[in-house]
Amino acid sequence: MKSIVRDMAPPICMMEGKTLMNVGQLVKLFVLPLFVQGYRALHSRKQSNGPLKDSLHLSGDYPSWSEAMATSTGYDSEIILEKTRVALLKVKNGEAVYERDSVLFGEIQYAWPLLAGLMWVAARCGGTLNVLDFGGSLGSTYFQNRRFLQKLLPVRWNIVEQPRQVEIGKADFEDELLKFYCDIESCLAETQPNVIVLSSILQYLEQPFDVLRMLLATPCNHLIVDRTPFWDGPADRLCVQHIPDSIYAASYPSWIFSLQRFHSYLNEGWEIVAEFDAPDRLPGPVVFGYKGMIATRQDPLNSTYESFESSV
Repeated sequence: MKSIVRDMAPPICMMEGKTLMNVGQLVKLFVLPLFVQGYRALHSRKQSNGPLKDSLHLSGDYPSWSEAMATSTGYDSEIILEKTRVALLKVKNGEAVYERDSVLFGEIQYAWPLLAGLMWVAARCGGTLNVLDFGGSLGSTYFQNRRFLQKLLPVRWNIVEQPRQVEIGKADFEDELLKFYCDIESCLAETQPNVIVLSSILQYLEQPFDVLRMLLATPCNHLIVDRTPFWDGPADRLCVQHIPDSIYAASYPSWIFSLQRFHSYLNEGWEIVAEFDAPDRLPGPVVFGYKGMIATRQDPLNSTYESFESSV
């Protein structure tokens, strides 16, 4: 929830005998695009020769969130929100192709593993997809994958965000498929999501594992994490992320998670079905990479809102 985060601190469903897509079909659909995306990421990394101070990067090793905040410049959230709103309206209305972090692009940069995960969940759920996108801004991931989602029926994409984002989302973007909520409880009171999406959000939360614990307590039986920084160290590392003026001048705290610790956390009742590298590349104080994972609950819950309320 980049927008939630930045304001806060810079915040089985299976039809018997039926599947929509077998493993071979999934491989054919996604392997080639993944190869192309990987090549582009490596190529862009080789071409990045600018000064570190003028580039996206992470720095530092802070003992507390307050100390990381003290060395961050912050940013004007309303200006960034308006930039995102204007850019996404162009995408929604067909005037632009793709938006990411308020910046417009001439072609869609698909997150193919995330999309594969969404299709896998739909296949396990009889063709239905009901997403709880925590921190999904004004719908960036939804619009990124809209062409594919339109082929699934039914689809519902629920974004949980801060009140200001929800206000704009409801006014300018909400329709029969895309919905906005200020909290998880409000979302679950109206619908039953079958997958949680966490795309580039956990690292910006002051207490990411508290939020993750709350989300895993919902009746959702599937989880997709994407664009999240990990390293091989034994403990999570707290840094500050710096944004160049060409995007918007800002800096704010960002975690680099211990992959070992994250795995041990998900081992409690969840199975990691797949793990993948994300194309994001940032310099930092330690060797790290952006990753994602697709996980499913080992013992699927009978999805009821009451079970969520009692567990939190």
